[in-house]
Amino acid sequence: MIKEFIQAFSLVFLAEMGDKSQLLAITFATRYPLKKVLMGMLAGALLNDGLAVLLGRLVSGFVPMKTIQMIAGFAFLLFAFWSLRVEEGGETENSSQKIQLGPVLTVATAYFIGEFGDKTQLTAIALASDADAPLAILAGTVSGMIGAGGIGIFIGKKLGDKIPEMALKLASAAIFLFFGISKLMQGVPKKYWTVWNGLLAGIILTIALTESVRRLIRAQKQGRESALIRKSRELYDYYHQIGRDFDRICPGTGKCGKCQGDHCIVGSTKTLIQSCLSGKPPAYRDPSGINKSTLRKPFNREQAMRSLRMTWEVLKEDPDNPGYQSIHKIRKSLEIILFGQSIDRVHDWEEYGRFLSQKEANISADLSPNLKKSKNDG
Repeated sequence: MIKEFIQAFSLVFLAEMGDKSQLLAITFATRYPLKKVLMGMLAGALLNDGLAVLLGRLVSGFVPMKTIQMIAGFAFLLFAFWSLRVEEGGETENSSQKIQLGPVLTVATAYFIGEFGDKTQLTAIALASDADAPLAILAGTVSGMIGAGGIGIFIGKKLGDKIPEMALKLASAAIFLFFGISKLMQGVPKKYWTVWNGLLAGIILTIALTESVRRLIRAQKQGRESALIRKSRELYDYYHQIGRDFDRICPGTGKCGKCQGDHCIVGSTKTLIQSCLSGKPPAYRDPSGINKSTLRKPFNREQAMRSLRMTWEVLKEDPDNPGYQSIHKIRKSLEIILFGQSIDRVHDWEEYGRFLSQKEANISADLSPNLKKSKNDG
């Protein structure tokens, strides 16, 4: 029982490192408290892998054990090559992102849909088909997914693009390869285990693995990033830049007096940005609780306009991404600074871009007389 749990855990844990389950974990962690994200992951994984284990037990009832072991062996070899594939684009599952549910149900739905039919579920089916303790398989696969998701959140927020992606892929492929060969040795009739057959299989496997690793190394040298690294880096870069921008937007104590911290729209937004950078649950004072007098301070409107345009560039490609909730709050803060009110929900992002262009032109026109005056005074 313990052996089956460890086997299931190690296979799924390594298989999910760098995969879309970690992308989902990073995305949802920026929107919801960590506890709710983990609860949703657990619910989705239990449903997904529970169905897989049930299917695996049903299959074992009418398919000979040797046949099951051979199928499982070939499946694990396939997963080994799958782990070494070169990712051409982001694999974040967007199909569930527009579902407006509570935090736990939203995350659970995302994980169930995202992992349905994926190698994690197929691994659970293969393991459960000849397991003595199917519940140990279920516990191992679910624990492996939760463990990988939890580490994904930490790595994505703390280490950014320092993730050792190549090592993770090679380790995942190696363990799948080991279990795949073990299953084949148990399932393939001994009469087929001749020297020549073994040599031929070894040559084919070696050539295929060498080519897969070579492509992976070449892709890495060319600077191709996985979706996990890219998403982490983009969010990290955005929050750092917008944090610096708000330092410039703030007029400083010399112009507006004693700092009012979170009671000011700038101070409250800077607190939100810092919580996003530190990986803590987003902290943000609702604009309705902001001291209204602070909205009349001499903010750097030109910088605020540039920051709002940068924020729009981040949001426009995927405005309904649940991981962008904090970015939407930053957008609303900038709108309040610039226009005195915020837009709760943007329905047409192209139209919003044109709206920004017009406002930017207006702000430049308003500022130009002051700039000319400053030059003449100088």
